[in-house]
Amino acid sequence: MAAVLACGDGAALSHISAAVLWNLLKDRGGPVHVTAPTKRKARGVVVHWSALDGERVRRAGVVVTTPARTLLDLADVVPRRTLERAMDEAEYLRLDTDGLGPRHGRTGTGVLASVLAVHRPGTTRTRSELEEMFLALCDDHGIDRPDVNVHIEGFECDFVFREQWLVVETDGAAAHGTRRALERDPLRDATLLAAGWRVWRLSYEQVVGRPQRLAEELGRLLRQAPLPAAPAEPHRR
Repeated sequence: MAAVLACGDGAALSHISAAVLWNLLKDRGGPVHVTAPTKRKARGVVVHWSALDGERVRRAGVVVTTPARTLLDLADVVPRRTLERAMDEAEYLRLDTDGLGPRHGRTGTGVLASVLAVHRPGTTRTRSELEEMFLALCDDHGIDRPDVNVHIEGFECDFVFREQWLVVETDGAAAHGTRRALERDPLRDATLLAAGWRVWRLSYEQVVGRPQRLAEELGRLLRQAPLPAAPAEPHRR
């Protein structure tokens, strides 16, 4: 709030700082970003010069750029995957992003246009750094992205390659090292296997320590013919 006030009338929290306030990105420190209609200087503040007609709202008492404008600004300053993650979060939080689109003369116009053309917001929303690393591994090795954190047979699965009937679970210690998880995971795996799905569990060490070998094995699994689905149980009155 102090940074916005220091930049005068018409200013608003923007870019990465606005994304943090909207819960689109995690706060990783760094200077505060503010957009103002006139050139300003403020200690510890990165000031962007631009008009914000109709693109300012108030959140938690702070004047901030709208979600759509925030994503537009992010495209100028963050990597492509970070922009995709922010768009995933906006979809998950059901924020209004109507009107989001490339604008002539912006640095991130090409990136934003490309992301909007091929990325469906919400489809790659990861919930841990381990999941994010597996998705990056797929991208780095030319493997088509799976569906992320979707429900199959009543269970939420980390990654689902639907056409190949393959479920990949990334087992971080925090989520899968508990007694409850040790009891739950075999049951869900058995249920998925009975329904025709193949289940592949990966540890942190496998994803981080052996990415090339893991990618080769994943490619082999994706080339294999999927298992036949189990026959449906007959209806009983």
